[in-house]
Formats: sequence, C-alpha cells, structure tokens
Amino acid sequence: MRHVVTGVLAALVLILSIAIIATPDKRVEASSETYRQLNLFGDVFAKIREDYVEEVDDEKLIEAAINGMLSSLDPHSSYLNPKNYDGMKVQTRGKFGGLGIEVTMENGLVKVVAPIDDTPADKAGVLAGDYITHLDGEPVLGLTLAEAVEKMRGLVDTDLNLTIRRADQKEPVEITLTRAIITVQSVKGRIEDGDILYVRISSFTEQSDSGLRKAIEQLKTEVDGDYKGLILDLRNNPGGLLDQAIAISDDFLDKGEIVSTRGRNFDDAQRYNAKPDDIVDGKPIVVLINGGSASASEIVAGALQDHGRAVVLGTKSFGKGSVQTIVPLQGNGAMRMTTARYYTPSGTSIQAKGIVPDIEVEQAKLEVLETASGRSEADLRNHLENSDESDTSDRISEEGIEAADILDYQLLRAKDLLKGVWLFAKKEVK
Repeated sequence: MRHVVTGVLAALVLILSIAIIATPDKRVEASSETYRQLNLFGDVFAKIREDYVEEVDDEKLIEAAINGMLSSLDPHSSYLNPKNYDGMKVQTRGKFGGLGIEVTMENGLVKVVAPIDDTPADKAGVLAGDYITHLDGEPVLGLTLAEAVEKMRGLVDTDLNLTIRRADQKEPVEITLTRAIITVQSVKGRIEDGDILYVRISSFTEQSDSGLRKAIEQLKTEVDGDYKGLILDLRNNPGGLLDQAIAISDDFLDKGEIVSTRGRNFDDAQRYNAKPDDIVDGKPIVVLINGGSASASEIVAGALQDHGRAVVLGTKSFGKGSVQTIVPLQGNGAMRMTTARYYTPSGTSIQAKGIVPDIEVEQAKLEVLETASGRSEADLRNHLENSDESDTSDRISEEGIEAADILDYQLLRAKDLLKGVWLFAKKEVK
C-alpha cells in the first residue's frame, strides 16, 4: 500500500513540477522552496489517504485541494467540476435551473449580489445584500462558494429553506423557495408617461445586446420616434458577459474608450473602443444603479458616466471590478481565475469602490400629501380672470401618479430628471 501511495505522490509532484517549469511565457521559475512546498503537499495527501478515520476518494481530495488553492486568492476564483462547468455554460445562455440569485462569498457566508427578475428568489423577497447563513438548517460557514451553490441547485419543484441575515432586522429571516427552471429574459422595455423609453437589463447574457436593440426599436415605433429620452435600469443586475457589456455601452457611444482591462503583465492590457452608432439618436439617458449592480453593469454605467453620455442615478454599485477567465481543464472541468481588473475610460478602477452615482437617490416610499387648504386665487370673490389661453400641456404635473411610481421612487426621480432636461433643451431652442 505504501508503495502505491508513494507512486501516486511521486507522479503528482512530477506533474506539478512539469507544470511549473513548462510556463516560461509566464516567467514562473521553479525554485527549491517550490519543490519543498510540493513535497509538503504530498506528505499531507499521503497521511490523509493512510490514516484518516474514513476512506477518502483521491479525486475528491485533489478537487478540494485545487478549489482551496483558487478560492484562497479571491472570492471569484474557483474550480468548476464537469457538472458545475456545464451549468455555468447553460447559465450564460440565459436558461438554467435553481433559485434565481447571483451570489458571492463574504466572511464565510453567501452574500446575495442580486435576485434575478421574476424568479423564485425575487418573488419570495430575497434582497441584494442579504447574507445566507443556513441552507435547510445546515450552516453555510465552512463551505466554499461552489459547494454552497451546488446545494442551492436541485430538482425542479423541490423546496429549499434559506436562513437569511438582513442588515435592518435583528432576527434571522426564514424563506422557503421552490426550485424552478430559470429562464432569464434579460431585457424588458416599456413606455413611461407616454414619451419616455424605459428599458431594464436584468443580466448580461448572450442575447442581451440583440434584445436591447430590438426593444429600443419597438419602443421607438410605439411613440413614432417622438420621445424625451431613455431610462436604462441596471439595478440588481449582477453582471455577466464582458462582450455584452461592451456592445451595450457601444450602442450609446459614437467614439472613445469603453473599458480597459489590465492584468499582471503590462502586455496583457486590453482596451475596447466605441464605434459610431447611437441607437437613441443622442437623446438624454438616465442610468439607474444600486448596490446590486455589479461587474458588467458597472462597466456600462461607468462608460456612459465618464463620457458624459448619461446621468447615473441611484446608490453606489457593488464594486466587482475584476475579470474572470474560464480555463478548460482535462476531465471536462475548468477553473475560473481572476486575470485582470476593469478600468473605466477615466482610468478609475471599479474594484471594491463601485460606481458612485451623479445623483444619489435612496429608494424610498413616496406619499402625496394633501394641502392644508384647497383654496386658491380662483376661489376669491371678484378675482381677475386670466385671458391667456396659451397651451400648458408641456408642463410637468404630479397629478395622476400611478401606484407603481409611488413604489419606485428612484424611477420617479429619473423620469423627472429626463423631463427637466427635455424642457431645458426645448427652451434653449426657442
């Protein structure tokens, strides 16, 4: 048995050594200290195989070691076994099974980056910033992010109980979710107040850019091309594909840098520039963000903000400014490894800072208060009549505010801002 173990370890150390030596392009040098550490790993591996209280599977041990090595680097690097790798590829295409939440790991707990629109998590009231402490009563502490995500996935129509810690509540929140097939329609649009285009992007999948262009064209047709501007809602958008973020930023920019990525080596830096083509014809844009806006959504908000193409309104974004590269491995698995940082056109790193909105607006409940007296000049005896019959249809009024507007204070502020910009531009033309 000892000879078999020694043979396995020798082969393992040899493979790792060859991997180190065979990467001259990365300027990684094998040193005596590196070999000493590899021998240490081999000793631990052998001791576990020989003396652990229960027999363990070699494959699981190696997988755990690889995942531990990657996850120790940062919250977004991890090992994807074949099952998780297949799931990740399905997710980027916009359809997958689960609860409908984008998560990360923070302080040993699973933190919700954002719930996905119209999913079990969204409907049950899971919020961005929630910390998941238990899954079906079992503590999350001690699990890797990949292990926690694996536990949250399961058969469709099966239940999972989440124990959540929420910032504004002293007691844990218990939420039971029923797993479902998550089909993400990442782009949705509608007309607000008759002449404002509203488009929400919930995540950046392979179909996001084409979906955005289709939605904009449809909305422009509905208003016969006569509209005040666009509200681009990226709130609770956890991100997604980099190429889609670049394409969507390019949809509103005619020139200039969109984003740059800078890695470990200077030669790895990449810059992505816009091409002439503004799908809203230069009309004003308001971008909505909040603490659930991360990664790709921060790239879009940062690019439009730095170029002065849009006013960013809401609260500071999540601050995920790192690039993860998926590297396929033998055995049909892969590793997700952080290889670069994002920088906005002004050269600002998003990492751990986020995008600070131009106008900070916390989400709030708006109530329309009745005035103390319903009397006006027109109620006074012998008041002078107004002979001016000019049209006042362009004036902004708060009459007839819909219930949806009252619930979404940030959206209401965005619409008011667009109307104000439009009125100002109209007066300048006169």
